[in-house]
Amino acid sequence: MSGPRVDPVTGTETTGHSWDGIEELNSPLPRWWLWIFYATVLWSLVYVVLYPAWPLISDSTKGTLGWSSRAELAEEIAMVEEGQADVRRALRETDPALVPGDPELHGFALNAGAAVFRSHCSQCHGAGAAGFTGYPNLLDDAWLWGGTVEDILFTVRHGIRNDEDPDARWSEMPSFGETLSDGEISVLAAHVRSLPSGLDPLSGQGGSLFAEHCSVCHGDDGKGDRLQGAPDLTDAISLYGDSEESVAQSIIVGPFGVMPPWGGRLSEEEIRAVALYVHALGGGEPAGTAADE
Repeated sequence: MSGPRVDPVTGTETTGHSWDGIEELNSPLPRWWLWIFYATVLWSLVYVVLYPAWPLISDSTKGTLGWSSRAELAEEIAMVEEGQADVRRALRETDPALVPGDPELHGFALNAGAAVFRSHCSQCHGAGAAGFTGYPNLLDDAWLWGGTVEDILFTVRHGIRNDEDPDARWSEMPSFGETLSDGEISVLAAHVRSLPSGLDPLSGQGGSLFAEHCSVCHGDDGKGDRLQGAPDLTDAISLYGDSEESVAQSIIVGPFGVMPPWGGRLSEEEIRAVALYVHALGGGEPAGTAADE
């Protein structure tokens, strides 16, 4: 029985495989490549022993070194927090209204607050804090519950219209879909829509409907009431849309937006930082501003 055929040109044995007359040479792998391959196999065995490697049902092998990326990250976070301990303590203990007077502390709060905002607030208020329909724009100076640092801090900590925090800010606009006729809703929506142009809230047929159904919360002047979270209807800002159809829909259903409380989710420093960040976005009010102005 003859052995493997030898290629007459290269002098190399063939594997016996042939495609369309082309035979495969049984060329040995380069020695350097084989040694590297053997080294990687050896290293993989060592790695499996030293480091986490094999997934199990609810965990994984730990490795003899006991190293993990989670533990390393936790150690790095602990180091950062230890380095920030003094400034965090200062942020936690300083009156929030006085923080802007300390440039270093205020700068830390704004950077930390921006990070908290991106992680927990931007999903509703947008990355730029300009809000969406039903989610307030935090860049303007129209505040339902007050725009001082203290007001914002309270809102962040307790939230709005939620069932989790007994101190949540609470207000509820009734739905008038079954109280008013379609014609009355249409007249009232057009009336409310015209208030930003300077129309007297109590004038005309719409004014009569406004006085009867709306003024108790929004006031005879239509400027709202922060104690109730009732918006100012005389400005050009509308949370749920400023078209006549949008206003009519709000009258019919009575919007009811909910904000969760962050007091149990964020640390005290994080709550203060994000409140200071929101206050500094452009619409924040000075301390002492009356809540019902």
